[in-house]
Amino acid sequence: MTTTLPERETTDAPHPDDAEDTASPTAISRGRPSYSWRFGQDRRLEMVRQHVPLEGARILDIGCGIGTYVRRFRAFSDEVYGVEVEEERVAEASIELPNIQVARGEALPFPDDHFDLVFSNEVIEHVDDDRRTIAEAVRVTRVGGSIVTFAPNRLYPFETHGAYIGGRYVFGNIPLVNWLPDPLRDRFAPHVRAYTRRGIEGLFRGLPVRRVHHGIIYPGFDNLTSRHATLGPMLRRALYTAEHTPLQELGLSHFLVVRKVG
Repeated sequence: MTTTLPERETTDAPHPDDAEDTASPTAISRGRPSYSWRFGQDRRLEMVRQHVPLEGARILDIGCGIGTYVRRFRAFSDEVYGVEVEEERVAEASIELPNIQVARGEALPFPDDHFDLVFSNEVIEHVDDDRRTIAEAVRVTRVGGSIVTFAPNRLYPFETHGAYIGGRYVFGNIPLVNWLPDPLRDRFAPHVRAYTRRGIEGLFRGLPVRRVHHGIIYPGFDNLTSRHATLGPMLRRALYTAEHTPLQELGLSHFLVVRKVG
């Protein structure tokens, strides 16, 4: 893997108008999503709330960016923390938010058994060592606490982080890249991981957790809905219904909730 640092994605691939220099090396390796709070993020937050109590909880957001989810979590608790590898983003978040610091997911600066919830939203695919990052998330979670992970699904028909085609990076949703065998996929998308069900659950193998929920969800279609007021909601209705059928296996992202056990 050529990626080096954690980064959050929105529920859709970032639109070029929202992104900062999407073809730069930093943007390619870390992503450059929109940080506006839209329907897709609201939906994910409600999914988290269905499985994890947030009121008064001590919460950590790994790869918090400028604190988009930290700000929302603070509606439920004053004890919300965020770590991010880019100093400029930490500085921006810290203008309005407390408890934001520079740190890597592989080396969290917190004691064992400290948090009620450790959250990562489309981050794990970008880190140097995904297994180590998950182990750290489990370490800093208290017994009975939860780790919630959103991560790209390998069976989604599009690679939303762009791809290298003919040696040139192409930004956008690239079809069928994730369906290729590993050696070919890694040539087109060496900058980001995507996970099968077995792959994302395997990151927790041997760790003191039990699975609470594992679903696969479709996008928020926020960019599409902003441009096509009829088509976007139609796709939402159809594909969110499909999440309750075998067609969920083709969804955008894994939504995995595990609980730490003694």
